[in-house]
Amino acid sequence: MSTLLDLKSSVLRQVQRSQSLRSRREPPPAAAGSPLTPEPRLPHRMSEESAEFFERTNAILQKQANMMRAAQAEYQRGACTVPPPQEHVDQAFIPDRISRMELDLLYEEAVYTVVNRVGVPSSEHVKNDEELFAYLRKVFDMGEEEHDITLQKIQESKRASFSLRVSVMKAKNLMAKDANGYSDPYCMLGILEGQGPRDAEEKKERKFSFRKRKDKLEKRSSTKEALPARSIQVTEVKPETLNPVWHEHFVFEIDDVHNDLLHLDIWDHDDDVSVAEACKKLNEVSGLRGMGRYFKQIAKSVRANGSASSGSEENADDFLGCINIPLNELPVMGYDTWFKLEPRSSASKVQGECHLILKLFTNQRDTALSRKETNVSVHKKLLSQIVAYEHAHVKREPYNWNGQVSPPAWTVLTHHAVQTDMSPLQQAIIRWQCYSGHHRTQRVCYSLLLRLLRTIDAEWDPPAVRGDLERRLSDSFRLYSDHCLNQMKNMRQVFPCSSAAAVTRYELMLRGIGYMQNMRAFKTVCPLRNELHLDITTAVKKGTAEWYESLTARYKPEDGTLEEQLKTLVHVIDAVCVDVQRAQNTYNKLFYSALKVDFFSICYRMLEKQVADDVNVAMERVCGTLEQESSRLTQTMGETIFELFMSLKILKGFREFLPLRDAKMLALTGFHNWFKSSIHKWLQIVHDRSCDRIRQAVETDKLEPVHHAKHSSSAVEVTTCFSQVREIWVQMAWPDSAGAFIFITRLTDNFCSEAVCYSEMMTHKIERKQLGRDKTFMVQLCIALNNTEHVRVFLGQLPRDLDWAGVERAMEESCGAEGKDQVYKALNGQLFNVDLDLQREAKRLIALLTDKMLPELRRYIQHISLSPDSINNDDAVAPLMKYLQDTMVILTDTLVKENLSRVLQSMWELLLRMIVDAVTENRGVQVEFYNRFQYTVESLLQFFHLKGEGLSMEDMKSGEYKVLDEELKMNKCSSFELIEQYYLEKISHQKTLKHSRFGRVSVKCYYDPPEQRLTVEILHAADIMALDANGLSDPFVIVELCPHHLFPMAKSQRTQVKLKTLHPVFDELFHFNVSPEQYRHRYTCLTFTVMDYDWLSTNDFAGEAVAPLSDFCWPGRPNASAAGKSVQPIILHLSRSKPSEKPIMKMLEARIGDREAQEFVRRLKEIEKSMEEE
Repeated sequence: MSTLLDLKSSVLRQVQRSQSLRSRREPPPAAAGSPLTPEPRLPHRMSEESAEFFERTNAILQKQANMMRAAQAEYQRGACTVPPPQEHVDQAFIPDRISRMELDLLYEEAVYTVVNRVGVPSSEHVKNDEELFAYLRKVFDMGEEEHDITLQKIQESKRASFSLRVSVMKAKNLMAKDANGYSDPYCMLGILEGQGPRDAEEKKERKFSFRKRKDKLEKRSSTKEALPARSIQVTEVKPETLNPVWHEHFVFEIDDVHNDLLHLDIWDHDDDVSVAEACKKLNEVSGLRGMGRYFKQIAKSVRANGSASSGSEENADDFLGCINIPLNELPVMGYDTWFKLEPRSSASKVQGECHLILKLFTNQRDTALSRKETNVSVHKKLLSQIVAYEHAHVKREPYNWNGQVSPPAWTVLTHHAVQTDMSPLQQAIIRWQCYSGHHRTQRVCYSLLLRLLRTIDAEWDPPAVRGDLERRLSDSFRLYSDHCLNQMKNMRQVFPCSSAAAVTRYELMLRGIGYMQNMRAFKTVCPLRNELHLDITTAVKKGTAEWYESLTARYKPEDGTLEEQLKTLVHVIDAVCVDVQRAQNTYNKLFYSALKVDFFSICYRMLEKQVADDVNVAMERVCGTLEQESSRLTQTMGETIFELFMSLKILKGFREFLPLRDAKMLALTGFHNWFKSSIHKWLQIVHDRSCDRIRQAVETDKLEPVHHAKHSSSAVEVTTCFSQVREIWVQMAWPDSAGAFIFITRLTDNFCSEAVCYSEMMTHKIERKQLGRDKTFMVQLCIALNNTEHVRVFLGQLPRDLDWAGVERAMEESCGAEGKDQVYKALNGQLFNVDLDLQREAKRLIALLTDKMLPELRRYIQHISLSPDSINNDDAVAPLMKYLQDTMVILTDTLVKENLSRVLQSMWELLLRMIVDAVTENRGVQVEFYNRFQYTVESLLQFFHLKGEGLSMEDMKSGEYKVLDEELKMNKCSSFELIEQYYLEKISHQKTLKHSRFGRVSVKCYYDPPEQRLTVEILHAADIMALDANGLSDPFVIVELCPHHLFPMAKSQRTQVKLKTLHPVFDELFHFNVSPEQYRHRYTCLTFTVMDYDWLSTNDFAGEAVAPLSDFCWPGRPNASAAGKSVQPIILHLSRSKPSEKPIMKMLEARIGDREAQEFVRRLKEIEKSMEEE
């Protein structure tokens, strides 16, 4: 309710101000303090200040758009070659430097690896030992002498012992040996010891097999083909399949890694007890006797197979194929591939492939470091040393190093990993630990770290990671997480949006930490860090708080005067807006895609709360200062407050990017309430600056059209000023409906007063510039008129531009229908009043324009009036039309359509008045005079109509035109026609009388057609006017047929006088002869004149009434039949109009030589004289 009362009081004040505008008919003398006082002229400096004021205000309004453009430009600049800033390094992360002794031991390990290299190197590996030694010397900073000593020591030491790990994975497309179309395959594999050159030649001709016929066994040329029992391994039998899957793993000790050979047979199992069981038991035998016994069993099985081959094949194991792989052909990294099965002789038929994984490794290393540390630890140290060296020698963008090392480094690391039997998972963990640790001091590419994490995840096998390896992996995850959290906290400095490289690095880092927290390995080794996203949120919050503290510490908003503090707060808020925009545009996308963390909401809510607290305190001080009576808002202070408001509005606007649940209650929700009083005073400053700007625009206006328009520079300047002020309001977007209405009413009132004063100043300027009737002045006057119209049109758009409909809806919701009505009345009342004022000023300008035309127009009208009858109408009117056509060219070129219509209307009305005056001054002249002016009026009608482009015929044929047209038509009539017209008007007037204070008369009239006789019964009268001193009258009635020239033989008749009464009863009967030729005219009538009889003077006129004969005599009327006597009487109300007031009387009176006209006028004047004597 209080809101509505406040609204009503505000509305009342605004309406009163609007009415004050409307009440002005002529501009009063301007008050001394009025901002739009035309005189005296203000100094030029004030106008410059106004221009600068609006420039600064416009810059404030463009702040948000400029901010977005600056952010885009910043990103584009960063996308070029701007390197990312140095990342923060926590001193706790820096590892201790390795000692020289440890380096020597590690160097020995590296040289030992090179010396004991095995396997066929790939194209990526270095084959030359000297090249590898040279590289290692650089890595370990080792001298040549020291290297020679280390190399000699290694050469004298025991060489490394190797083992072969064989993984029999599966086979495919084997040959079917059983009747059911399948086989029951198993593998038998072993190591054939090293062979000489002759053996190699023999081997080309025949293949080794674990199962040879006895005779072939006895005829072997070399016992070296006999396979030792310790070297035989066998897989499980996979029944009924041609694509067996084994996944079985075996390890063989290798005596001669350069000459030994891996042999594998695949057999189809058919015996109940066969070579498969025998071979399985070989590894259980201890001593030579047991081994010999089982060899005999194998031989027996072979002999059985041999005898069966000639007779029965029921218990024979069928050969499916074999594979022979020389160990010296194994690559460094081993084999993981499919091998095609080979026959044991040219007569054998085999098919299919077998998938094997082969890898050589050392089972014994004679180095000091390998004896006291684990292989994992040694490999990690070696990798760290090489990584540090490799990274230090990266020349281009070392921060983007992807971890790729040189071929010598890759060769050494690969051989060491192979020789120490590192599994892929172990290698992945070591690489991750090494690179992530190195990254904490020397930046590498985050994509490298992400790739290492994915490798760990792909190779992850929980049982394989236990003890020290598990602890190392857990520590590396923890250290890297802490490092990333620290980087997130300092992200604004480390990963600025100004550097595209930094943003890319940040994205990869977030993806890495996001990937890590979802890894199986991370969840296994770091079970207590299962809420890493909470740590990320905490780091973001802490970093945001520290950034804001550093921001306020840099600007120090608590220092200086109140105005300086507000300016500093503006800088702080602008910086916050930029930061929030970066959060929304860049950082939030990175966080959400990688971590599903709403980075924007976290930062915005924190910064918005801190800004709101600081601004609230400052604005409380501002409001307290402004409430003091002696305090006034300076322009600079007002600009600062407005800029502060707009900065807060920009910051508040970012809430649209918050989730709905987070955007309801924020600290800046009602921040506009802090600015209510100051914004009111700020709008007054805007009004004052606008007035100064408008005044300057009028003073400097040369009244020349701008561009292709028809208005001048001042109109453009005024509407531009209005547009900027309107934009100020639109950009403010005041959220409170009641407050918005008050401000809009204030703005509308300012617009209206400024527009009216502008139009007044333009009028004064034109009035001062009157130099005569030249064309230049007329053009300038037209431009001034267009200026007023241009401003008026702009004001007509205020309901849309200021969203009056929205304010009405908001007030209806908050205050009901009454509030809506108040808004509607106040705002539209202002607009209606200013429209009247602007139209008034436009009329003043049009009056100046027509006044300049008046002498010429008067001369041309006089020319028409005085032209002799011998001159035809076209020649008489030609000078006037020529002048109007020349004038029309100027008006059409210079006036806008609306003003052209107004000026043409004014010219039309002026010409009509001039013609009326001319006709009035020349009553009673020849008919040709009136015909000429009738022709003139018709010519002017067509001229101003402009074939539909000018004034409408309907508008022109109203008002003065009707009077003039009637005047001309009547002046062309004869006296009898004028008299007839007089009675027509009397009849028309009689029909409109429903009651009269002069009384009434009751009569009965009926017509006898065969006799052509009209009977009139005058029954009685009532409420006759008292004309005698006794308050009564002595009335009698005169009845006659009119007009007299149609009834020359009919004489007037009269009733008896009824003394001393106002309600006489006559009951008298009168007869008149009326022919059809007489009563058929609409103007023929009976006239009843009531007179007061006086003995000593002339009778007094009491009133008269008329009744048209058409009501009684026309065929078909009840009164014109045999039953006419029984019709009801009619009541005629009396009237007492002065005949001289009628134009017809004046026309007849002017016809001095016309006897009928003079007689008619005389009779009516006698009646009028009687009325005057009364």
